[in-house]
Amino acid sequence: MPTAYPPSAMSIMDADFTNVLIILAIVVALGHVVPYLVDPHGAKNIPGPFLAKVSDAWLGRVTAQGHRSEVVHDLHKKHGKFVRIAPNHLSIADPDALQVVYAHGNGSLKSDFYDAFVSIRRGLFNTRDRAEHARKRKIVSHIFSQKSVLEFEPHVRLYVRQLIEQWDRLCDLAAKGMSGDEGNGWKGRDGRLWLDSLPWYNYLAFDIIGDLAFGSPFGMLTACKDSAAVAISHQDAMASYGKADTLKVNYFPAVQILNDRGEYSASMGVLPVWFRPFVKNLHPWYRNGSKAVKDLAGLAVAAVAKRMTSPTDRVDLLSKLQEGKDDEGKPMGREELTAEALTQLIAGSDTTSNSSCAITYYLALYPDVQAKLHAELDEALGNDDPVSTFDQVKRLKYLEAVINEALRIHSTSGIGLPRVVPEGGMTVCGKTFPEGTVLSVPTYTIHREKAVWGEDVDVFRPERWFEIDQADINKAFNPFSYGPRACVGRNLASMELLIIISSILRRYHFLLEEPEKKFDTREGFLRKPVECNVGIKRRD
Repeated sequence: MPTAYPPSAMSIMDADFTNVLIILAIVVALGHVVPYLVDPHGAKNIPGPFLAKVSDAWLGRVTAQGHRSEVVHDLHKKHGKFVRIAPNHLSIADPDALQVVYAHGNGSLKSDFYDAFVSIRRGLFNTRDRAEHARKRKIVSHIFSQKSVLEFEPHVRLYVRQLIEQWDRLCDLAAKGMSGDEGNGWKGRDGRLWLDSLPWYNYLAFDIIGDLAFGSPFGMLTACKDSAAVAISHQDAMASYGKADTLKVNYFPAVQILNDRGEYSASMGVLPVWFRPFVKNLHPWYRNGSKAVKDLAGLAVAAVAKRMTSPTDRVDLLSKLQEGKDDEGKPMGREELTAEALTQLIAGSDTTSNSSCAITYYLALYPDVQAKLHAELDEALGNDDPVSTFDQVKRLKYLEAVINEALRIHSTSGIGLPRVVPEGGMTVCGKTFPEGTVLSVPTYTIHREKAVWGEDVDVFRPERWFEIDQADINKAFNPFSYGPRACVGRNLASMELLIIISSILRRYHFLLEEPEKKFDTREGFLRKPVECNVGIKRRD
C-alpha cells in the first residue's frame, strides 16, 4: 500500500520542493548573471542580442531554426565588425581576422562545439588535441594530394555518366508528356523534363563518395532512391570484419539521416557541455537527432565491414587510409579507420551535392551566365563523350569563375568555426582577447564584404572574378576554411565540381520552374538547399 503522510508532512515536502526549485533558479540565474557582470573575457561592451550576452540559449535557438549564418550576418550589418553571439563567443566579420584566428602556429584550438560531432570516435574533423590532429593529418593528407586525387577520377566520371543516362531517359519520356515518381517525382511539360534536381545531386554525391570511401556505391542513382544499409549493432558489425554474410543491417534514407545529424550536432554544439545530456534525453527534436548520429555511424560501420569481407586491390580512399601510417609506422585500427571513412562520407557527400545544386540554381536564374558557360564548354569539349575529363576542363576560366561565384554566394560552410584563444591572448583587428575566449569568423559574411566583392555582393556575377585583385580574393575567399584545420579534401571537391558542372551544363539547358521564388536553404553545420525545381532540356 502507498505510504500515507499526515497533512503536516505533505506541507513540509511541498515546501522543501519549492525551496529546491527556488535555489535551482537562483543558481542558474547567478551562473549567467555573475559571469556577465564580472566579464572575464572583456566582452561586455561588444554589441549583440542581450540574451546572447548572458546565455547560450540565444545561439542554441537560432542554430536549431536553421538560419544561423543569415541571422549573424544581419547582426554584423547592424552592429559592425564585432558581435557577441554567446556569453563567451565573439563573431568577427573581417577578412583580416581569418589570417589571425585560423593561422598556422597561433596556438588556438577547436572549441567544445566539435565534441557534438563525435560518434564512433574522434576523426580528423572533430579531433581537438593538436598532437592527435597532426598524427591523423599526416596519415590522411597524402590521400588528397593532386596526384592521388587524379586516381579517383574514373570513379567520379562513372557516376556522372549514370546521372546523365538517367536524365536522358527521363528527358525522352518527358518529351512524350509522361510523368513518374523516380527521384521524388518528375513530369514532362513544354518539351522539358521538370524535376527537383537536389535529390539527384544527393544520389550522385553519395554514390561517388560511397565508392571512394567504402569500395562500392550505395546504388542510389540506379534505384532513384535515398537508401543505404545501416548496421543494427555496431559491436556485431565490428566483429563481422572478414566474415561474409554475418552482418545484420536495416535500410534507411541516408541523405535524410545526414541532414538530421548535421542540424542536431550543430545545435547541440553551441549548448553548454553540462546541459547537452539533459536536452538530448528530454526534447524530442534532439532525441531524433541523437538517433540520426547513431544511424549515420551505423552506415559507416556497415559499409566498412562489408568492404573488409571482400578484400580488393582497387585504388580508393579506403585502401589509401589502410595504407597510411603515423610517425611510429602504425596503421589505423578498425574503429579509427571507420571513423575516418565516415568523416570522408559526410564531407564528400554534403558539400558536393549542395554546391552542385546551388550552381544549377544560379545558372538557371541567370540565363546570360548559362549561355556564356555553354559557349565556353562547346568550344572546349567535343561530342564524343558526354562526361568531361579533368584535363579537358581544369583550365576553363569561365567555368572556374562560375563555380567560385556559387561557392561565394552560397557558402556551403557559412558559420564561423569556433576557436579558443590560447595562453597569452590574441589580438584581432585591433582588439586583444584573453585566453579562453571563443572567436569565429563567419564565412557567409566575409563572402559579402563589399570592400572586397563590390556593392552588388548579393548578385551572382562570375565576371567579378576577372575584376578583383587576386590578393583580395586570397584574403576573403574562404570556401574550404583556412590554416592547419582547413578542408583536407579540397582537391577532390574541386575536381568533382569541375567534372560534374562541365558535363551537366554541356549536355543540358536549365530553366527555373518558379524564378521568383527564393532559393531556400536550411543550415546545420552546412547550408543546404531545400529544393531546386528546374526544367531540363537536352542540348544535342
